[in-house]
Amino acid sequence: MAEHLSQSELDYPFKLLEYFNGFRVSKMIFSACELGVFDLLLKSQDALSAQHVAQELGTSVDGMERLLDALVGIEILEVERADGTALYSSTDVANLYLAKGSAKSLHDMIIYRSQTVYPLWNNLADAIREGRNQYEKTFGLPSAHFFQAIYRSEEEMLKFMGIMSCHWVLDGHDVVTAFDLSRFQKVVDLGGEDSRPSTLAARCCVVGGCKKSVLCVQKLPGCTGALANEMARAYPASSVTVFDLPEVVEAAQKHFKQEDSGVTFQSGDFFSGEIPSADLYVLARVIHDWPEEKCLALLKKIYETCKPGGGVLLVEALLFENRRGPIMAQIFSLNMLVQTQGRERTPSEYTHMLNKSGFRNVQVCRTGKSYDAILAVR
Repeated sequence: MAEHLSQSELDYPFKLLEYFNGFRVSKMIFSACELGVFDLLLKSQDALSAQHVAQELGTSVDGMERLLDALVGIEILEVERADGTALYSSTDVANLYLAKGSAKSLHDMIIYRSQTVYPLWNNLADAIREGRNQYEKTFGLPSAHFFQAIYRSEEEMLKFMGIMSCHWVLDGHDVVTAFDLSRFQKVVDLGGEDSRPSTLAARCCVVGGCKKSVLCVQKLPGCTGALANEMARAYPASSVTVFDLPEVVEAAQKHFKQEDSGVTFQSGDFFSGEIPSADLYVLARVIHDWPEEKCLALLKKIYETCKPGGGVLLVEALLFENRRGPIMAQIFSLNMLVQTQGRERTPSEYTHMLNKSGFRNVQVCRTGKSYDAILAVR
């Protein structure tokens, strides 16, 4: 790292100090979301004073003023002065991504990262020492069954469903159009572990329509219908169904707004029954949850069920082959250590597992965003 630093940075570690303060910046944004700052500013027609915001949200004026000033400092809010009073308003970015009411809101992602991921990362050093996730130390829940911890209550399940939905708001279109999937008449996207110990759940999505049928199964993103809706929009001649655990389907229909895209929901449990017949299986952020032996067992089962000429689409954050980036994928891999039993992998590692499971003609597409796509055929 040192050879890339200028003399001034060696004299005073500006970049290191910026990294040290990264967690504080995150908590500023997290806290503003939890308090409702961005929602209030979005609803207001006028810029608001710190006193007005504090009164509306039930906080101290001093604390709120400091928070608002810091958010201006990182260019998430704007400020103007009128008659000696500072008046605050949201930037377009804050209105679009940080307020609940926006179609592209990342509010659920922020709440989940603040209340679940952040406490887990407090135990990152222990995760590195022990080589396992930190649910037991952080929340008093068994590390062996991390999806049981994730789904430990309806509230926690909804948080997780919300963050999965947020991912597809940002990346859904890019991953479903990374390859032309229109030739696949049925697509099934398969999911992760059931909330019950030692059982694995399946999630599928099917898009309803005219001539083709796309069945998508995902690890929780499908259960909200977010990625299924992206699939339906990209391939309007196809039809799409979300197949998930009964409690997940019920929560998705009850708590998540469903678009009029023809996507339907079906309840079921993948590992306790047969995999639905399909031409394409989609595993969206699933393989990274598990060690290789478990991934191979799932991929081989998919291969045996997949129709001739069919395939599998993996959606994951791909590391470079030399493992020196992208930094986001490296951070995600650490998160897999803290939260799951898995890791992020390189394209060649995914290709190896797919070939070992029987799949051939592996193609890789880096989207340039958080998640990439890998397509392999039978």
